[in-house]
Amino acid sequence: MKQTKWRSERLSLLGSSIFAEVAAWKMAAAESGLDIIDLGIGSPDQPPSAAVRQALSEAALRSDMYAYPATRSGLPFRQHAADWMKHRFQVELDPVNEIVTLLGSQDGLAHLAMALCDPGDIALLPDPGYPIYAASLALAGVEPVLMPLREENNYMPDLEAIPDEIWERASFILLNYPNNPISAVADLSFFERLLVKAKRHGVLVVHDLAYSEMGFDGCEPPSILQIPGASEQAVEFHSLSKSFNMAGCRIGFLAGNRTAVGALRELKANIDYGVFDPVQEAGIVALKEAMTNKDLPKAGKLYEQRRNTFIDALREEGWSVTTPKATMFVWAQLPPMCWSLEEPWTSRRISKEMLRLTGVVVVPGEAFGTEGEGYVRIALVESEERLKEAAKRIGSFIRGQ
Repeated sequence: MKQTKWRSERLSLLGSSIFAEVAAWKMAAAESGLDIIDLGIGSPDQPPSAAVRQALSEAALRSDMYAYPATRSGLPFRQHAADWMKHRFQVELDPVNEIVTLLGSQDGLAHLAMALCDPGDIALLPDPGYPIYAASLALAGVEPVLMPLREENNYMPDLEAIPDEIWERASFILLNYPNNPISAVADLSFFERLLVKAKRHGVLVVHDLAYSEMGFDGCEPPSILQIPGASEQAVEFHSLSKSFNMAGCRIGFLAGNRTAVGALRELKANIDYGVFDPVQEAGIVALKEAMTNKDLPKAGKLYEQRRNTFIDALREEGWSVTTPKATMFVWAQLPPMCWSLEEPWTSRRISKEMLRLTGVVVVPGEAFGTEGEGYVRIALVESEERLKEAAKRIGSFIRGQ
């Protein structure tokens, strides 16, 4: 008799089980009566602006908004996305051929390898890296070649260390600056070197710029598409989730090389019907506000204040961590107590024990790749008071071990 499994082996390749483990740890801690301070998932805790919420609610009440979005052109949102790219980065884009609207940037990241590659192809990925990067390759049957991102190299990949043979075989290289989970930033000179290398070997550059509006201390993260001619060799993901507190709305876009953008659009035309029209209307308002309302602070302003509060509080508790230059995350090397033990603790062990004893949730660095071991990622998604409390609990935990 045939043995039925009803579960693809491919699912085991989709990413680390750490996130499921952390969820189980959190549930157990909550059931034990602990007050949970969740600094794990990078989900904004603030709502969109009042104007965005108003636009969404008004559009949702319209009777003509409930057809499949694909029956409309979807061009107004793409036109405003192009306008915003010009306003923010001085990048000229054709909204018809060089932008595709997405159900959040993760939607596009999950499907891009299917649209660009064939099974057996290879692609270059960062390690540590956002888990969907590797998962998307697993779904498409594409082999990842990992590029270590290490502190001694300012968390930049060593492009020259990648053999020419790999460059010649690679379909695309994917990078993410400002980076999740590391919070590193890159400048235009790095992107210029990257584009020269990629063009020489015919490799598409895929840049995930989800945290473009979350630079600190005056940092304005650049777009790779700012470089003249970059659209011939690169595409870039943008998300309204973090920049405009619209994570639950699921809207973003891919911009750049028209062949790659067109390939993703063609694939997605066979998968879904697009973004709900009221969400697109709300996205248009968010982009217009960013272009016209000079008094509207960028998302990064809030997280910069939280960063300062939390980093100072942690240091007072005896854990000195590197100050991030962008994003909503702190990439923290494990405290000295983890290394001073006879058997040093792993990022998984400290995360589990800290949650069990204090109720503070962080994500083990190994969830993002082997290069993440020795670190934890801490999301600044609570109020300053709660972050101070989290730091206090962490300090008690460190001193108690």
